[in-house]
Amino acid sequence: MAVSEKDFKLEEKRLEEVLKLVDDKLAKMGSNIFENEEKYKDFRRYTWENIRVMDDQELIQANVESELEANKIMMKQDYFKKLYRIKDNPYFASIVFEDEDKERYSVYLGLTYLKDEDYGNIIYDWRSPICSLFYDFEVGKAAYAAPEGPVKGTLLRKRQYKISDRKLISAFDNSMNIDDELLQEVLANDSNEKMKNIVNTIQQEQNNVIRNIRDKTLIVSGIAGSGKTSVALHRIAFLLYKIKNLTSNDILIFSPNQIFTEYISNVLPELGEDNTLQTTFNEYLSSNITGFENVEPFMDFIGKYYSEKVDNIELIKYKQSDEIINDINLYIEDFIRKARMTNDFVENKIYKVSKDEINDLLHNRYNTLPFFERVDVIAEKLSEANYKGSSKKKATYRKKIMENSLFSQDYKDIYLGFFASDFCKIRMTDKEIKDFEKVKVIGYEDALLFVYMKGLLEGFPYERNIKQVVIDEAQDYSYLQYLIISKIFKNSNFTILGDVNQTINPYYKYESLEVIADLFVQSKCINLTKTYRSSPEIIDFTNKILGLNHVCAIRKTKNVPLIHRCDDKLLKDDITYLKNKYKSVAVITRDNKTALKIYEILKEELPISLLTSQTEEFNKDLVVLPAYLAKGLEFDSVIVYSGKASKYMKNEKNLLYVACTRAQHELIVYST
Repeated sequence: MAVSEKDFKLEEKRLEEVLKLVDDKLAKMGSNIFENEEKYKDFRRYTWENIRVMDDQELIQANVESELEANKIMMKQDYFKKLYRIKDNPYFASIVFEDEDKERYSVYLGLTYLKDEDYGNIIYDWRSPICSLFYDFEVGKAAYAAPEGPVKGTLLRKRQYKISDRKLISAFDNSMNIDDELLQEVLANDSNEKMKNIVNTIQQEQNNVIRNIRDKTLIVSGIAGSGKTSVALHRIAFLLYKIKNLTSNDILIFSPNQIFTEYISNVLPELGEDNTLQTTFNEYLSSNITGFENVEPFMDFIGKYYSEKVDNIELIKYKQSDEIINDINLYIEDFIRKARMTNDFVENKIYKVSKDEINDLLHNRYNTLPFFERVDVIAEKLSEANYKGSSKKKATYRKKIMENSLFSQDYKDIYLGFFASDFCKIRMTDKEIKDFEKVKVIGYEDALLFVYMKGLLEGFPYERNIKQVVIDEAQDYSYLQYLIISKIFKNSNFTILGDVNQTINPYYKYESLEVIADLFVQSKCINLTKTYRSSPEIIDFTNKILGLNHVCAIRKTKNVPLIHRCDDKLLKDDITYLKNKYKSVAVITRDNKTALKIYEILKEELPISLLTSQTEEFNKDLVVLPAYLAKGLEFDSVIVYSGKASKYMKNEKNLLYVACTRAQHELIVYST
């Protein structure tokens, strides 16, 4: 509900005052930062010029003072950047809260805080405890968790603002967020090239995920368009604000591909935070596999199936299954049990090493260590025993042990040995084994098993510096991948987000993400059940694809019809029709071959881009891409195209669901 003319005038006046305070603060800080930098340079210069006459204690003290001063300057510069970012749009909402002692607070929410010596808090950072009232409660009884304990009271007012170029455009009061005017306005807008922040429209169920610091692992299942990725990024921003000494370099995001990484790259900087470390699981595999030039990307692995370039589907299903994990465990246990040093040897013609002694150390003394780590420890101990505590001969002893043993550390042989063993349920053919021995790029499904075997035998690398791990599109990671991740980041906190209905892996599917909860410490599973992306008509259609009925559509539309096509000769006309209405149009196909075909036909007539698994940056105005690359993206309008040679099969409903749920405003579906 729009505010009265009187209130609007008061809000305009307040905005003018706040803008002046921000301008004054920026001017003062800019001058102060410059002066401090000059003083810091002078101090460093003085220290350098006098370093020879300083004793050790004075030098240590000078370095400590220098580091403290540098940190102060960096903190001021960081806040200056955040304040500069909001100088034209300082806040987006306000609340009036009265606590049980009848003390009243007027709180304005912005992307960062602003304090004044005379007036106190002018703007509150949206992540501060009291601001949770705006996201979690309707007008009425309310409470928030302050550092000293819960604060109860009454939320008297919730107000939202639209400010553009330092001018107040509108102000309106809401009792709830879910159907408010601003949310509907945001949802009605065209999509952007990159994902935007949602601080002014965060909903209660989303806020419960963003502000959760009680649980070490959050597993979030959210339907298509529920804002999972946005929630993950805003959660990162909240954790950086809330947890002392946590920095962006302590957080790692596992992204599905480079397209997605580029798409989300603006959100954290908009929120005033640096982008975190990001990787794909493929990059991890590549860094831990030897003997191959590269690892097949996950999207190429998926693409082969939809391009019908797979020979032995049953073998790949077995390699991707949970069943094979136990089979490999038994195989490696047997490998270790049979591992023996077979001959005594003499090192440097002096020091005799007994095979019985080594075997006892391997299988008894050091049996709690990964197998090849045991070999390393034994070699080091032998060197220290014979060379006065020095480990200089460790490599020599290790080589001698390996030369006089039944086992080797050739992981290719060990891996292929599994498929020739009685522990394997579906064996590789002779041709497949020969092909594997010659291949330079290891297949994705093989790479997972290869890395797991290697980890069992020599230990998984431990990433001690990563404190928070975020995994998006969680349904595309197998149980084995989570097992590996849990071992690498064993002391990290996790935020895992996905939707089993959007599974694109034809070989692997979860019934529920809750099955991975047992791998992580103190897990909590949360569901996001409302979708903000698509129109009710699109949601109704996509529900029918998978037989869903639990999706709640928030977007209000003017009953835009869902169009079905059977004649593919209309494709160019449909693209032109949508381009005249919307900023972004995507033609989404079943497979890459069809996407390439459409691109080749249209590229001379239309400014169309082709997205492939190698694409890193792209323009959303008009693109064609296969459905398995569309995950996590959204477009104003979508044409889901399938011709006679590229029909969706009955077992590919999830892929069709992914394609259709990329549309925000309008959807055209081609089907034979």
